[in-house]
Amino acid sequence: MQNTLGVGIIGCGNISSAYLRLAPLFRGIEMRACADIDPAASARQAKAFGVRAETVDNLLKAKDIDIIVNLTIPAAHFGVAKKILSAGKHVYSEKPFVLSVRQGKELTALAAKKRRRIGSAPDTFLGGSHQLARHLIDSGKLGTITSGTCHVMSHGMEHWHPNPDFFYQPGGGPVLDIGPYYVTNLLQLLGPVSNVIARSSTPQKTRTISSKPRRGQTLKVETPTTIHAILEFASGALITLGTSWDVWQHKHTNMELYGAEGTIHVPDPNFFGGAVEITKAAKPVARLPKWDHPFAVNNQESSRGPVANYRTAGLAEMALAILGKRPHRCANDLALHAVDVMTAILKSGESGRRVNLQTTCKRPAALSPRDARALLKPVRGKT
Repeated sequence: MQNTLGVGIIGCGNISSAYLRLAPLFRGIEMRACADIDPAASARQAKAFGVRAETVDNLLKAKDIDIIVNLTIPAAHFGVAKKILSAGKHVYSEKPFVLSVRQGKELTALAAKKRRRIGSAPDTFLGGSHQLARHLIDSGKLGTITSGTCHVMSHGMEHWHPNPDFFYQPGGGPVLDIGPYYVTNLLQLLGPVSNVIARSSTPQKTRTISSKPRRGQTLKVETPTTIHAILEFASGALITLGTSWDVWQHKHTNMELYGAEGTIHVPDPNFFGGAVEITKAAKPVARLPKWDHPFAVNNQESSRGPVANYRTAGLAEMALAILGKRPHRCANDLALHAVDVMTAILKSGESGRRVNLQTTCKRPAALSPRDARALLKPVRGKT
């Protein structure tokens, strides 16, 4: 019985290194090849990570490739995913999955016709901290979640990214770039959204790059960079989402959810770990002890200090779900509903009117500590 699916990558930019580096941690997948419209980029990654470099066309035809990870820029996600599905491969996309509900529905129909799966990042909601938050909410300890706040704010990507152009083009901006982490985590915690209302602005019409190697170059800003929204969930919860790349400093926490019986403070959904804190009624905030979840264990140094990084978990979970003939967690309906939420926010920001959602989704199954351990390869000398 087959227990591993061959994986290829299209798009050898910044994020491809994370997938290639972390994939060996997981069962069910084996990275075998990569491709890029720039042959030098694919050759560089192939050499660095011990896979073979292919042209895009040859990768689509490769018989040892079952899943192709779409790591192209957001504006290219739809076209590349369509080619992958048409070639008879499963597709797993970086976020955002597509840039419109129409595109998502077209890919959904094609996947059904080809009997292939669609999966999409972010998979950070599978992290130990976010699954602990899910466990606490599902247990009823906080009562019904009635409202909450989320904030993701900085002064933009041009200060660290070597090629920040696409962040400020249509398909970029804080809602579609960073928003998927927050929206997807909210969906797995609270269920689907019914409608949104938002306001948006573009305070800076140009940006000056301060990162190398293009320091001093100027970018034109073609998408809103400050967007504030209220999301009304089917459950009745009202969540305020503030996103901006026009903020130098703030003291908002990442995510707070307010229940009838208490409050839960959820760490940054862009990461797998972090401290979860709760209150019971008016009692002081209590930091919970670490949950015995493997995806909460710090395994990487970063500018923030030690962090838990298990990107590729969603890809591996999808592969094992395909092999086991069961639904996968980073599923098409979840990704498409997240896109629906985010594009509705942008539409409402432009019009100033409430926008009803076109889609819905099921909450993905929770990922227990035992489920997470089953995704990881055994450490040498242990089972």
